[in-house]
Order: sequence, then C-alpha cells, then structure tokens
Amino acid sequence: MVKAYLRYDQAAAFGVIASVDSNIAYDSSGKHLLAPALEKIGVWHVRQGVCTKTLAPSSSSRGPSFAVTSITSSSSSLLASGYADGSIRIWDSEKGICETTLNGHKGAVTTLRYTKLGSLLASGSKDNDIILWDVVGETGLFRLRGHRDQVTDVVFLDSGKKLVSSSKDKFLRVWDLETQHCMQIISGHHSEIWSIDTDPEERYLVSGSADLELRFYTVKHDLVDEQSVSGGSGVDVVNKSDLPSRNKWEVLKHFGEIQRQSKDRVATVRFNNSGNLLACQVAGKTVEMFRVLDEVDSKRKAKRRINRKKEKKSVKGAVDATENGDANHGAGEEGDRHIVTVLDVFKLLQTIRAGKKICSISFCPITPKNSLATLALSSNNNLLEIYSIDSSSTTKTIAIELQGHRSDVRSVTLSSDNTLLMSTSHSAVKIWNPSTGSCLRTIDSGYGLCGLFVPGNKYAVVGTKAGTIEIIDVSSGTCVEVVEAHGGSVQSIAALPDGNGFVSGSADHDVKFWDYQTTQKPGEDSKHLTVSHVRNMKMNDDVLVVVASPDAKYIAVALLDCTVKVFFMDSLKFFLSLYGHKLPVLCMDISSDADLIVTGSADKNLKIWGLDFGDCHKSIFAHADSVMAVRFVRNTHYMFSVGKDRLVKYWDADKFELLLTLEGHHAEIWCLSVSNRGDFVVTGSHDRSIRRWDRTEEPFFIEEEKEKRLEEMFESDLDNTFENRYAPKEEIPEEGAVALAGKKTQETLTATDSIIEALDLAEAELKRMAEHEEEKSRGKVADFQPNILMLGDSPSDYVLRALSNVHTNDLEQTLLALPFSDALKLFSYLKDWALIPEKVELVCRVATVLLQLHYNQLIATAAARPVLTLLKDILHARVKECKDTLGFNLAAMDHLKQLMALKSDALFQDAKTKLLEIRSRNSQRVEGRTDIKEERRKKKKQKKSTDVHVWS
Repeated sequence: MVKAYLRYDQAAAFGVIASVDSNIAYDSSGKHLLAPALEKIGVWHVRQGVCTKTLAPSSSSRGPSFAVTSITSSSSSLLASGYADGSIRIWDSEKGICETTLNGHKGAVTTLRYTKLGSLLASGSKDNDIILWDVVGETGLFRLRGHRDQVTDVVFLDSGKKLVSSSKDKFLRVWDLETQHCMQIISGHHSEIWSIDTDPEERYLVSGSADLELRFYTVKHDLVDEQSVSGGSGVDVVNKSDLPSRNKWEVLKHFGEIQRQSKDRVATVRFNNSGNLLACQVAGKTVEMFRVLDEVDSKRKAKRRINRKKEKKSVKGAVDATENGDANHGAGEEGDRHIVTVLDVFKLLQTIRAGKKICSISFCPITPKNSLATLALSSNNNLLEIYSIDSSSTTKTIAIELQGHRSDVRSVTLSSDNTLLMSTSHSAVKIWNPSTGSCLRTIDSGYGLCGLFVPGNKYAVVGTKAGTIEIIDVSSGTCVEVVEAHGGSVQSIAALPDGNGFVSGSADHDVKFWDYQTTQKPGEDSKHLTVSHVRNMKMNDDVLVVVASPDAKYIAVALLDCTVKVFFMDSLKFFLSLYGHKLPVLCMDISSDADLIVTGSADKNLKIWGLDFGDCHKSIFAHADSVMAVRFVRNTHYMFSVGKDRLVKYWDADKFELLLTLEGHHAEIWCLSVSNRGDFVVTGSHDRSIRRWDRTEEPFFIEEEKEKRLEEMFESDLDNTFENRYAPKEEIPEEGAVALAGKKTQETLTATDSIIEALDLAEAELKRMAEHEEEKSRGKVADFQPNILMLGDSPSDYVLRALSNVHTNDLEQTLLALPFSDALKLFSYLKDWALIPEKVELVCRVATVLLQLHYNQLIATAAARPVLTLLKDILHARVKECKDTLGFNLAAMDHLKQLMALKSDALFQDAKTKLLEIRSRNSQRVEGRTDIKEERRKKKKQKKSTDVHVWS
C-alpha cells in the first residue's frame, strides 16, 4: 500500500511592520497608514498604533508569493499595490478585499499614481514601460514605451490629460494621453532620476536624482489666456511679443536648482496636500523640508532681494556720482520687472534626522490644526515613525516598533505546551503567541543567537554573541540575571533530557554543562531562577552546535573543522566521530528514539547517520545554499530543514525522500522550531518575518509531488529556454511608441481555449438543430434533446457566457490568441449580442480588437463582408442609444445635486470660504501697496543724500 502523508501549508506570517522593498502611503482619510509587509499590506491605525487589517493575496494558489513593491491610495477607499512579478491589485481598504488584479508588466512595478478623481491609474515598471489603466473598467488602456531604463516615478498633469515620467535613463518625458505620444523630452540631470512630484496647483514640478541639487520646472497649462502660459508660477513674462515664439510642445520649462544639504542620492520628493511644504528624502537618514511660498510672498521676497542688491550698488557707487545715478536707474528698471527665482519660492525650513536609514515617506492628506503637516517615515529596521512638523521644530509623535524585530530573527523556540514562542534578535527578545501572531513581551537583551524555555515555561535562557547567558522571566518580561558564561559567542544551547539543566557550546572551544537553581536576592521577597556551572568539556576548535540525545546517553558536538564528535553523556568519554561534510556543520538534531542523527552543513548537504555505529545512511543535496537549521518531528523520522535558499523542506529520513517544499520567505531562513505534536512548524528569517506552517488534513503521496515538481521544472525550463533563447529578441521601441497594455499569461491562454471550445460546441449544436428542423419538415417528428454540456443555454448564450467570463483586462490578449477562423465565427454572433443592453460595451470591444488584429484578412474574405456591413449599422445605433442614456442619467444626477444643494446650507458654507479668501487677498494687496510706498520713500531719501554729496 502506498503511504500517504499530511500536507503542511502556511498559516500565518507576523513580525514585519514595514518591509524595505516598497513605499508607505496614507489612505484618503488620513487615519490609516498603509505599510508593505512583504507580500501583504498592513493597514495601521495611526493614533492607536494597531494593525486593524491585513490585505493579502488569496491563499488559493500555492505558488511563490511576491513582495509588494509600490503602494498608492486614491481619493476614495480604493488603493493600488504593485508586486515584484509585475501584477497590480486594486483593493477596497474599507472592506479589505481585492477588487481586481491587473496583469501587464513583465518586471517589478516601481511606481503607481492615481489621477485626482481616481478613475485612471498609471504604473511604471522595471521593464521600462508605463501602462495607463482604467480603474472603473478594470482594464489596461495602452502602454507607453520610450524610456531606456526602468521607470522610477510618474505624475499626472492637466486633470489627467498629460503624464510626466522619470527614469534611470536620466530623462524626463511628458506624454500627451489623448494622442498617446511623447510631446517633450527633458534632459539636464547627470545621473539617474529617482523621483518627481508636482504641487496641488500644478505650478511647479520638482525632480530629484543623485546630483547635488533639486531641479525645478514651471508647468504650462493648455489655456487660451496669455497669463496662463507661466502656469501661475510667479515668473512674470517681460515681453509679451515673445509669447507666440514659445514652443507649443514645451509643457515643462526649467525654473532653477536648489543645492541639497546631503550628498546621498534623492529617494523621494513629495509635496503635501496644501502645497506649502516640499519633503526631499535621501537614501540616508535625513529628510529636508522646504517651505513653498505662494505667489504674493515669493514676489515680495523677490522685491526685497532686488532692493538689497540696489542698496549694495548705491553704497558701492557712492564715490562716483554719475555712475551711481546710472546704477540707480538700472536697478529701478530691474525692480519694476520683479523676476522671481527658485530661491524666492522654496526655502529650506528644517532637516529631519532619523536613527536609521529611511526607506520612504508619506504626508498625511489631512493638515492638523496645531502644525504645518504630519509626515510618516518607514525605516530599514522594520519601524514606522510619525513626525509633526512645525515652522520652527519637528517632533516625533508616534513610533510603531513593538510588533517586530529591528533586525534578523536569529532563533525561534517553542515552549513545552506550544502556547509561547520566543524569538531573539540583535537587541531584543520577544515572546509571541504563535497561534495569533501577537507580541506579548519585548525584553531588551544582547545579540541573542540561541534560546531555550526552562521546564515550566516561567523562565527562558538566551545565549548571546557577547558570551553571556541571560535568564528571562517570561511573565514579567524582564531579564533577571546575566551570567558571564563563555569567552566567545554562545553558538548553541541544548536542553538536557532530565530537565534539570542545559548544555552550551561556544566559540571559545568550550562545552559547558549548567544546572538550574532558585535563589533569593537580599532585600527581595520572591525567588528567581539562576544557573550554576557543573561540568566543562574542552574541544579542539570552535563549537558550532551541541545536541543531547533524548535517552540521555550521548552528546553530539559540531566543530568548525567540519566534524561532529559524539561523547557519552555521563563520563564525557569520546564515542564516535562523524566526518564527511566538506564545510562546517551548522545544525543537527537527534531523533526521539535516538536511532538517527541528521547534520546540515554549509556545503548544502544533509547527512543522515546511524547513532549506533556512526555510519552515514544517506547524503542528500538538500538546499541550493547553506543548510541553517534541521529538526526531527517528535516520535517520528520525519524532519524539517531550512536554508539560505529561502525554502522550508519536509523529509522522510527512513526513505530519504523529499516530501514537500514550502515557499514563502523572501530572504535567508536562519532558524526553525517544530511543535511537540508536530502539528505546526515555526521559522524565522532575514526578512524579519516569523512564519507558522500548519499541518492540514489534506493527504498527499510522494509520487504525485515528484510529478508536480518535474512539471514545474519542465514548464520553467520551457519558459526560460524558448522565450529567452530561441524567440526573436524584442527590439528597442521607437520614441514614444504605444503598445497593448496586457500581457500573455496562463489565464489568457486558458480563456482562449474555453472560447474555442464553446464555439465548437455551439457550432455542433447549431448543426444538430438544423438537422432536426429538416427532419421535422419531412414529417419525422421527434423531440429535440439539447446538449446537457451547454447547461440549458442556447448556442449564442453559451458562447456569450464563455466570453463574459474572461477578465476585462485579459480580453485583448485572449482574442489575440484566437485563430482567424474562430474570429469569423465570433463575428457572426456579435449582431445578436448587440441587442442586449448590458453587453453593448463588450461587443464593441470585441469587434474593435478583432478588426484591428485581422483587418487585412477580413477585407480579403468575401464571406466576412455581409457580417461587417450589418455590424456597422447595428453597433453605431446601439452605441448612440447607450450614449444618450448615459447623458440623460448624468443630467438627472446634476439636477438632483442642485436640488440637494438648495435644501442644505453647504452652498452658504462655500460662499463663506470664498468670502474669506477674497478678504485675505485684499489684505495681501494692501500689504503689497504699503511695501511699494515704503520702497519709494527709501528711493527719495537715497536721491537726496546723493544730491547733497554731489553739491558738497
């Protein structure tokens, strides 16, 4: 009988607050912060510091999970996330569900940006392409090609009519989305451009690179007025005769540069929602905050600057009266022009310095009452910080840090009853609830390399890199004692089977035996645990791992010289030496019956040895990199191993067979712990996540898993070999080329097959129906039995159902794979489907795509002409009807909106705000006039003083 095993699946992943591969973003309400957590997105309530929900892809697919690489939120509750495989998911943040998945990019998504209304989404990727997506229709509109390196940022202009993109190819490109072409290419940066942004009023666009300055551009809008050419930037055009000569394609005009404080490259530049602040985050520990002055203030600053220049000139030229008069005259002309420079608009306010390297920043969309803005930072040490920015200072208000380690998880240990999990890192020990993933205790400690729960689970022992052993009280979350145990780092701790003590192995060549004791400190009422050194065993090299056999007979010690020495526990006499590994043994374990010992090494191999004679039963090439941890499941010969290749593997040590490969971690896995009953496994990784893998009730067989692995290898080889080696290389796209948005995936191929199958089935059914009608006309009356495979639908409805099941975004690629003969069959059904009101849009899309694809063949095929002629008349009329219906509905909604405005006082509130705006403008004008009067007074005084000087 074939043996069946039970499958393990990933059940939980916790410990990650913010991963480094993606940016953070606020939602539209400003109450929640969206932080990437590897393949998930954590929605954090900012004030409470609690993760309210987690947005994760469905666990239906057992394939590898890809990390989130970009996040953006729209003005509604929708948000978009891009992934490392090029896919984009649209989420409803309130419901916590994925609305749709968009496939189009071949490389990781690097940037996402919504329009102000949230109806369009632009995405840039490492495949050098930009795709524009229709969020409402859930489909890709077109692909913009032209950049020669990965796209780093995009921003919309002119209410979504234009798009500006930046790339590592050192160029900015301005795209006209209505005509779908590149209308301007801007150079000037000497290195890769990493980020761009525009203020809410779209007066200025700023770009940041590895250059030592930020470059600013003024934005020209498509308006008829001559005044709007400068985009309201405050740069007055001197000669109006020069206006027609300005290039009509020049949307961005260079405004100036500002020197940055830091020498690190720019990572992100962002304006806040009010437009009065600009944040420049560098790839280091600082964020430079600039104050953005409005048009009136910037002009006033320009006047002051010009006046100071004039004063300097007048003082300098006071010796020569004639030259001084000319200088005054020239300065007066310059003062009348009021040329505003970039330094008059942007002023360095302050610099925020974080403790660690900053990964990304995000402004809160809601401006607080008592400060200028709220800024969120994510650090590369798994940390979120919220800063309140004032005009003079910056204060850190909230830090979200307790829910995860600041560095790698170096060891994980389960308590005897499996209710507690202890993890160690470079500066803290954390106690978790493994079933819920909640952090119960955080204890400051040294660099913990290994750990162990003391029997009873009230205390825990941690071995550190400094050579100390820390004793931790689990209930109070305090370190009760630090024992100076070794002269080198404590590499391994193993519990003794009798439960009275443990063994520690260190880099100082010592293996030490310790016993538990309870002591009472003077002045304290309660007793606490301590340890006492009992025995010592000196080795010839650094000790990497120690493990005791469950029958208390042997102790095995792995050394840096690639050997494993086995000693008798009672006498500490040498018993066996296990040699065969080519690199040091990094982990090992002994089975519950003390029959087998398994060793994992940096040479990527697992070796299974018999503990009776020390013979090697099997050497298995287990991982693609170093094997970091291995554990037997209690009372079995099944075992788990983890390695630097990010995989968890499940083995049968009797049959020497690989049972399962579990994928999920995004970096090297350092540690592993198996529950006493074997019902779950916990792993800790360099990606700072702790993952729990649960045993399910689903059985599997070794042969089936082997076949699956072979199929996956074959498919991946096919993809790599034929697509990359033998397929024609993709040519470099033309300047501003446009292409289809979607890409061929397994789903599109399956959808094409289902449509072809439906067309064939419908054709066969139509033939049967025609034959039945013919028999009926001859007088042979028989009941017609419809095909049960069509589920009671007519042939036309059955094909329509198959076509409607295709995802909106995959429709173009699905129809692209259809043969011409099947496309003709599909055309014959379109005239019937066009009569269904809700299917008019689908019919139009199908007809347009098929016409574009098969245009030459269609005009050369005589049989297609009657169908096309009929469709031309029907579709035009149906589209006009739909357009009229939509127009009528929009007009009705406008009318309802006006009625509601009349009933409520919202209209008066708007009028009130407008009145306040007018008053503030008037007051600014009055201030401006007083400044002019003051300036004239100064001029008169200067003139009088110079006249007196000349007379004397």
